[in-house]
Amino acid sequence: MIWLIVKYAVTAGMVVLISEVAKRSDRIGGLLAALPLVTILVLIWMKLEGQTQEKIASHAWYTFWYVIPTLPMFLCFPVIFQRWGFWVALLASCLMTVVIFWGYALVLRRFGLNLM
Repeated sequence: MIWLIVKYAVTAGMVVLISEVAKRSDRIGGLLAALPLVTILVLIWMKLEGQTQEKIASHAWYTFWYVIPTLPMFLCFPVIFQRWGFWVALLASCLMTVVIFWGYALVLRRFGLNLM
């Protein structure tokens, strides 16, 4: 139980730290948010919890493929946000990401990589 509390505290602490830094500096906050800190933490948690080398490597492999279709969101969100506001931009960006991911997964399936 203590281990689970530590995991939650460290992981939540990273999110809070990044949001606090972003209040003071858009650039540094963006840099920290762009770093794969959550993935690194997940890999550490998996290792410390005794997951196999194959399981950890597989997680990293799929994370790479899942990140690619999320990137357009970061270009579209600021444009939509300036025109229609935060909530519309967030919703539109999330929906766009789902559509892009779905199409991306269909294309990759033709090459033997099954993401869904």
